[in-house]
Amino acid sequence: MPPAPAAGTPRRISLARAFVRTLPALLVVAGLLYDYFTPGDYTAAPFLTAAPLVAAPLYSLRGTVVTGALAVGALLVVHCVLGIVLHVDAVTEVITVATAAVLAVLINIVVRRGDERLASVREIAEYAQRAVLPEPEARIDGLDVAARYEAAQEDAFIGGDLYAVQDSPHGVRLIVGDVRGKGMTAVAAVAVVVGAFREAAEQEATLEGVARRLERALTRPGTLHESPDAFEEFTTAVLAEIPHDEDVVRVVNRGHPPPLVLRPDGTLVTLAAEPFALPLGMGELGTWPDRAIQDRFPRGATLFLYTDGLSEARDEHGRFYDPAAWLAGRVFPGPDALLTGLAEAVRRHTGGALTDDMALLAVRRI
Repeated sequence: MPPAPAAGTPRRISLARAFVRTLPALLVVAGLLYDYFTPGDYTAAPFLTAAPLVAAPLYSLRGTVVTGALAVGALLVVHCVLGIVLHVDAVTEVITVATAAVLAVLINIVVRRGDERLASVREIAEYAQRAVLPEPEARIDGLDVAARYEAAQEDAFIGGDLYAVQDSPHGVRLIVGDVRGKGMTAVAAVAVVVGAFREAAEQEATLEGVARRLERALTRPGTLHESPDAFEEFTTAVLAEIPHDEDVVRVVNRGHPPPLVLRPDGTLVTLAAEPFALPLGMGELGTWPDRAIQDRFPRGATLFLYTDGLSEARDEHGRFYDPAAWLAGRVFPGPDALLTGLAEAVRRHTGGALTDDMALLAVRRI
């Protein structure tokens, strides 16, 4: 198992944050001491000017106002003690610090408004993800289901990775995919793929038919191929089907990392398809008939699907993460525990930083 990060890392981060929070107060104290104990030709105005400006992005509006008032008050107290309140240089210093305090208040107002707008954008993004990638039900037709979206960027809610689970007359059907690119184009492709999958999963008699419907959805005129980068757009995906009345799982792979089956005794099976088909949306380059592969899926077995954000996660030496090596021989109480443990393991492998989003989906037959 990859080594865990140093235990002191979170504590060092916490101490650094605490120091930054106390920096405005330290600057005021340093200014007081500097102005009092140095000759009259020296001034602490730079310390006291910096204090409210540092406080502006860190504190609330009230905290910024209080810091500015303390800076101006501290300077006046020192000038009173030294008897130089009405000296030209002293008055200039007070005006300078007071101006910085007013600017700090204005900066704080702008920052807070920006934070409010950012919070609104984050809330909209979260709702968008829930609409495009709703959390699947925890139990579907004798299956325990768990899904997780791990964003590489902190506070990011949505990207080009996708998953969906659909109960159908032909069995429970699943998809995990990865759209090339980022931004709204990728999000639009995710919406197209997930929408087409849900419709095809209900209507198509075979998993191969579902794959063909997705191919047509991505290459249909009026969808995504009218953009300037259309020739580069594609989606890797793996489709799975768990029939209602058979202890098997069927898989169609379109250029995606192969799914894994973890048997009840910890035995791991990789469902690798041969030959390796092209991703969805690349049908113009050639046609390869989709062929579903089949394997046993008994009671207690877990099917695990993921995107390459997991398998291509690197450690500090550039080594890729191997989910199969971590899963082999392990037994989990449920799919949610599997995803939780795996997400923690990959973050230990990378030192806590992901370079790509990853979508994880695990399904266990009860």
